[in-house]
Amino acid sequence: MANFQVPPYPPPAAMFNTVPGYPGTMSAGGAMAAPPAASIHTPLYAPPAANMFNTVPGYPGTMSGGGAMAAPPAASIHTPLYAPPAANIIPGYEGIVAGGGGACIPPPPPSVPMPVPEQAPCQQDWHIPSISEDRAREAFAEYVSSKCCYSSDPVTDGVITNMESFNTYRYRLETFLESRSAEWSQEPYTGQPVDAGVQPAPGPWQIAAQPPAFFQEHKQTIKVPFTSSVKNCDLCQTKGKTPCTTCNKTGKRNCTSCNGSGNRESGEQCVNCHGTGRKNCLKCSGSGSCKCDTCDGKGKLLIFINLNVKWSIDKDEFLAQDSSGLKVEKLQEVSGKELIKDAQHMVYPVRGFPDVSVAQASERLVKDHQGKNAKTSRILQQRQTIELIPITKVNYKWKGNPYVYYVFGNEFKVKAVDYPATCCCSVM
Repeated sequence: MANFQVPPYPPPAAMFNTVPGYPGTMSAGGAMAAPPAASIHTPLYAPPAANMFNTVPGYPGTMSGGGAMAAPPAASIHTPLYAPPAANIIPGYEGIVAGGGGACIPPPPPSVPMPVPEQAPCQQDWHIPSISEDRAREAFAEYVSSKCCYSSDPVTDGVITNMESFNTYRYRLETFLESRSAEWSQEPYTGQPVDAGVQPAPGPWQIAAQPPAFFQEHKQTIKVPFTSSVKNCDLCQTKGKTPCTTCNKTGKRNCTSCNGSGNRESGEQCVNCHGTGRKNCLKCSGSGSCKCDTCDGKGKLLIFINLNVKWSIDKDEFLAQDSSGLKVEKLQEVSGKELIKDAQHMVYPVRGFPDVSVAQASERLVKDHQGKNAKTSRILQQRQTIELIPITKVNYKWKGNPYVYYVFGNEFKVKAVDYPATCCCSVM
């Protein structure tokens, strides 16, 4: 069958050409010719550069940043480009834009029932680790020796009068998540496969991605199959070159030797520019144009959807208040004795813990994590721990005056309150 073309016609302003197989395609100086039935390639054209959207099955409403794709003739295997109305946004894909920054795509409901979490066992032995006077004094000595302006006299001459141990619990909940977002991307077209329209593109959560080990953050970008098509480069209008901004398209610049005058200060002709006062622009080699950076001089772009997969950790902590007097922020520097560790797909709030505030925090945080994250991400694993942070308050006397220091954490860190023997350069 011979090729045929549809002659151009002047459509009314703000209206659309109506060519069978290309409804809604905007006219840009003439309609595209329909290919013969046996053709396997679809001709390219330059769609309007307005703020329009591509609509790919599974990714409708995704902004293209340029042209979009339309349904091909029955015998074609390549999808031509078209510009559907900007209002054609499918619920669930709002906010997906070219270049990233789109919102996360909610995961579909689980196909199988969620496993019922098992209640974490509670230990009954809540032993408070205690330290001896010798260990407290040793930790105090190490602390003082690390301070250049602290005298060791209170360590050697001070007398410990009392030691108190305190229960301080730290509850931590971690949720390992997988989230997905999509964006339109483009790259110079150099003959890559064009597969848009060959078959429906898989949905964002139908694409397989290999997660890392639990609780290890990672990112992966996957090109979505059956979304790749070719469009003309709007920046260079398919020429592969753009005007040189250094010389303003002239290809010439003022000679730096004579500042454009053509003569030296002595009045002699400038030998660098031969008296013309102008030299070829180094950036464009005198041509007045440079290779287009967008299409790398190819004149065409491959546009496609990238799926961005992110594995992240949502972490929250609760520190039970204690009456020791040690500032809470100091406890962030140390670890404690692990009393409970529970890791499941979905954890159950801790029950029967002797400190009611910890049990209440577990109830609140588990509910919060499972509620807010299920809307935007897929929960892969949860982990909750309870630590007992040992705190020993040491009261001592030096030169007849009472003082206090704290030994806390598995690391036996020390915090001295108003250390009595420092020089003026000390910074507390």
